[in-house]
Amino acid sequence: MQTRRISGPSPTPRNRRPRRLTSPVSRRLLGLLRPSRMLRTGGALLAATALLASACSARDATTATTADAALAALPRSTPTALSPYYAQKLTWTACKVPGFECATMKAPRDYARPAAGDVSLAVARKRATSQGTRLGSLLVNPGGPGGSAVGYLEQYAGVGYPAEVRARYDIVGVDPRGVGRSEPVECLTGPQMDAYAATDLTPDNQAEVDRLVAADKKFAEGCGRRSPTLLRHVSTVEAARDMDILRAVLGDRKLNYVGASYGTFLGATYAGLFPERVGRMVLDGAMDPSLPARRLNEGQTAGFETAFQSFAKDCVRRTGCPLGVPGTPPAKVGEHLSAFFRQLDGSPLTTGDRSGRRLGEALATTGVIAAMYDQGTWPQLRTALTAAMKRHDGSALLALSDSYYERDAHGRYANLMFANAAVNCLDLPSAFSGPQDVEKALPAFEKASPVFGEGLAWASLSCAYWPVRATGRAHRITAQGAAPIVVVGTTRDPATPYPWARSLASQLSSGRLLTYEGDGHTAYGRGSKCIDAAIDTYLLRGTPPAKDTRCS
Repeated sequence: MQTRRISGPSPTPRNRRPRRLTSPVSRRLLGLLRPSRMLRTGGALLAATALLASACSARDATTATTADAALAALPRSTPTALSPYYAQKLTWTACKVPGFECATMKAPRDYARPAAGDVSLAVARKRATSQGTRLGSLLVNPGGPGGSAVGYLEQYAGVGYPAEVRARYDIVGVDPRGVGRSEPVECLTGPQMDAYAATDLTPDNQAEVDRLVAADKKFAEGCGRRSPTLLRHVSTVEAARDMDILRAVLGDRKLNYVGASYGTFLGATYAGLFPERVGRMVLDGAMDPSLPARRLNEGQTAGFETAFQSFAKDCVRRTGCPLGVPGTPPAKVGEHLSAFFRQLDGSPLTTGDRSGRRLGEALATTGVIAAMYDQGTWPQLRTALTAAMKRHDGSALLALSDSYYERDAHGRYANLMFANAAVNCLDLPSAFSGPQDVEKALPAFEKASPVFGEGLAWASLSCAYWPVRATGRAHRITAQGAAPIVVVGTTRDPATPYPWARSLASQLSSGRLLTYEGDGHTAYGRGSKCIDAAIDTYLLRGTPPAKDTRCS
């Protein structure tokens, strides 16, 4: 049950983008942008970060400081062994979605041994509508890790980004290695994933702890058995290096980029590796690369508590809120929700699901967390909670959970959760080495969130059993010499807490913090004219927002 996934809600109109459920919580919480969706926890909740190579133990990663650890830039010259990749020509054909072009790009599976084999990466683009004033390519990534950039491009960015931006840029998406259409990581069958997602993350006794550990081990073993070679080469550093090959293949001297949620970590990593090749870069819903896994998961736990308190205040002002009446304090609303979760732990609700699934505490918690990414989903959550708490019908909460996991009506799962775990567990050493570590940390997690803390703490255990040793570590990213980089933070963001944006902006030598005072995960395209104007002006004219700009 990974605990870190980062990404967010769903688009359709111009200022409505796909929901991202990607960030660092654990196997049930992610952080992505999707047309409806993002994070990763015990089942798959939090979306996370990753860093450079290190042989730290889980204990080292939790206690070490990052004061002297910084991502070093790669040499400016392209190694001879990589020249064929940088010189390749893409063959563009019509995608299945009209108006888009698709191609396959090759990258070395192992950058340390380029001759050892390739990985095939799916690329798609929407050509600029005004070729005469074209500014180049604009890469986009919705988060996760595990979110499909190609899907995000086709469903939102290529049609929903501002017309002026689409007129001047070819909008491009590449599914990172192991994700979506780029040789996806595979781990479990649909029924196996159903069982994993329903695993109890609030164990009451040793037998339940053993079942949770067994579920994590089965997930990890499935990934190791079904994707044994790829699993060692899906790190964020490798994905960032793939983006530089794509930049060159597209004919761009510099990389222009918009990354959301985990996509901010991917973009910042690129900037750290190739600072002189940074063009116009927007990092929206920023992650802090200097934090080890446990601190990331604790921070995201606090972020979801902040978002829940906003939801609680809004809910009790509405007629029929199942968690309280007008004037009920958020703490009491949280107690009511926790009591409901405890009931489900012993007595799951029927859902009418064709596979016979019932709504237990784990799936209900995922459904609630999924709705925290976007306040536009709060009415749906109120309705789902009312149905479950008043009419004992768990179907609507199960639907929210399924949307988070990207499970379709036929019981098939997208590879989002598999890739999420694979990247997170390679990028950072596990937050915990075993159940005893989790038990010691429970007070801190429960203090961060009385509602979600226990479950998210146990969800953070999943990487402890990963079949591949982590190659990354927490580090600062300075990107010395890079052009101005706009870092966007939302004050009540559940998946990527606002302090992370402040931290990343301060680490980057050219970071420029843009603050959105509001709810929800990420800010661009979510209805703030101030945010959208600042980012559009930067993308179109290269003028970053004034220092310490705040929007609402």
